[in-house]
Amino acid sequence: MYQTVRGAKMGKARTEASYSDLHDRIATKLKEAQERLKEMAYESRQISPREFYDFMTGETPTGDTINILNVLDNEYLMIHEVVEISELKRMGILIDKQTVMRIFPEVYEPHYTATEFELDYALDKNDHNWLKIRIEHAKSWLEDDNMPQHLVERYKAMIKRFSEVLESSS
Repeated sequence: MYQTVRGAKMGKARTEASYSDLHDRIATKLKEAQERLKEMAYESRQISPREFYDFMTGETPTGDTINILNVLDNEYLMIHEVVEISELKRMGILIDKQTVMRIFPEVYEPHYTATEFELDYALDKNDHNWLKIRIEHAKSWLEDDNMPQHLVERYKAMIKRFSEVLESSS
């Protein structure tokens, strides 16, 4: 899931920027994403730059790492990550470098919610290219053996809903 979701690559973290180098940029991007989400009637949780950095650069079950720089440069992925972290916090989950490892595969639930908000935001911006890319990613997630069965139908329904929107606008 994470390899496709976050453009991750196998191996060690591929972030050439340290937390101190990214702190201000993360703080700004978090604030922007939280403001956008508020406009979408989503109340995000307070996320510190350290929590965001640790979550984005932490371990995943498959050894994938996340390219935080790409996420910071992409408003859709920022929406996704802020929602995902907020949903984890609502579940009472500690956000750090081990979060995904500790709660896998339960992370698929907040990931689903985050994907919905991300795609709704792309739809609001009329960004059909992003929708197409992410629908294809979502289809590949259905092939993930770790996907909890109770979420498969929800993911399929989300894919269908956004695919129909694209088809109707063609």
